[in-house]
Amino acid sequence: MKKNQLQVIAIMVALAIVFGGFVLFKSRSGGAEQAGQSEAAEHGEKDDHNETKGAAEEGKGDEHAAEKHEAEGVIRFTDDQIKLAGITMQTAAAAHLDTFIRMPGQIALNEDRTAHVTARAPGAVEQVAATLGQNVRKGDVLVVIASAEIADQRADLATAEKRVAYARSVYASEKSLWEEKISARQDYLKAESDLREAEIALQGARQKLAALGSQGGSSGTSNRLQVRAPFSGTIVEKHVALGEVAGADTRIFTISDLSTVWADVVVPAKDLEIVRVGTEAVIRSVASDTTAPGKVSFVSSLIGQESRSAKARVILDNPKTAWRPGLFVNVDIVTGSAEVPVAVTREALQTVEGRQVVFKRVGEGFMAQPVSVGRSDGRLVEIVSGMKPGEQYAGAGSFAIKAEQAKGDAEHEH
Repeated sequence: MKKNQLQVIAIMVALAIVFGGFVLFKSRSGGAEQAGQSEAAEHGEKDDHNETKGAAEEGKGDEHAAEKHEAEGVIRFTDDQIKLAGITMQTAAAAHLDTFIRMPGQIALNEDRTAHVTARAPGAVEQVAATLGQNVRKGDVLVVIASAEIADQRADLATAEKRVAYARSVYASEKSLWEEKISARQDYLKAESDLREAEIALQGARQKLAALGSQGGSSGTSNRLQVRAPFSGTIVEKHVALGEVAGADTRIFTISDLSTVWADVVVPAKDLEIVRVGTEAVIRSVASDTTAPGKVSFVSSLIGQESRSAKARVILDNPKTAWRPGLFVNVDIVTGSAEVPVAVTREALQTVEGRQVVFKRVGEGFMAQPVSVGRSDGRLVEIVSGMKPGEQYAGAGSFAIKAEQAKGDAEHEH
C-alpha cells in the first residue's frame, strides 16, 4: 500500500513539473511577441515620419525647380537696354492681309515721256545752257549750235521771200494791163502762175527751217540753231560740251518726265494666267522700306526663249522722285485678301532650335514664345496660334534678344 502511494506521488510531481514548464515557456513566448510588435510599431511610425518628411522636401524641390525653370526662360532686358539695342515694341492685333506672288523687277524710265534730243543739223557747239540733273520747261534753250546748214536754209528762205515779192508785183502789173486790154490774157495767167510757184517755194523754205528746229524768219541770226526742250522734265543724260562738233543725229541730251516711271517685271510662264492688265500690284524697294501701289498696264505677248518668261509693266506715280530708274524692286501681284484675328510684323519672327518664335514681353524682359504662322503680305504675318491680341512683343531689333538668349545658353552649358 505504501509502495502504491509513493508511485502516485511521483506521477503527480512529474505532471506538476511538466505543467510548470509549459506555463513558463508560454509566458516567455508572449513577451517576445509583444516586444516584437512594439518594436515594429515604433519602426513603422519612424518610417511614416520619414516618408512624410521626404514627400514634403520633394514637393519643395519640385516647386523650386519650376521657379528656376521659369526664371531661366526669361531673357532679361531693361527699358534702357531695349532702347539701346534699337528694339521696337509692337502689339499683336487683327490686320488686313493681301496675299500675293512675288516677282523681281526694276524701275525704268517712262519711255512715253522720255526724249533723246538731237541737234538736227551739224555744227559747232557755241553755248550749253543746261546741265545734267536740271529740271527744264518746254521750250527752254538747251544748247546753241553754229551750223552752216542753218545758214544755207536761211539764205534759201530770204531768196524765196524776195521771189514772192517780185512775183506779186509782176502779177499786179499784168493784171492791171489785162484789165485795161493792153496786154494779152496769157501774160496775166503766166504772172499768176509764177506768183503761186514763188509762194510754194517760200512755204517750203520756211518748213525746212522749222524742221531743223530754227525759229524766226530770214531776219534771224544767220547760222545759229537753238536746241530747245520738247517738254518739261529732267535732264537725265548729257553728251555735249562747249566747242565740240555735233552731228545731225548726235544724241546731246536725254530728257525724261520723272513724275511717272515704269516698273518692269519678269513674269514666269506659269504665272501668266494670274498677271493680267489691270491686276493690282505693290512695288517694294529692295534697298529700303519704300512701297507704292500700282496696276499692271502691259503684259508682253512673247516669251523669251532662254528665260522662259514674259515682260510686264506697272506704271508708278513718282511725285517725289523716290523711284529712281535702275532701282531693283520686288513686285507683289495681289492674288487675294483676308482679315486675320492676330498678326505680327515680319521682323518679329525668329528661329530658335528649329522653331519659329516671337519674343513676347514679360515683366523683366522677353520670353521666346513658339508660334504657328499662316498668311503673309510681306510686312505682316498671321499668327495661327501662340499669341493673343493685345500682347506686346519685340518687332524690329528682335535679333538682339535672340543673340542674348544664345549667349545665356552658352554660359549655362559651361
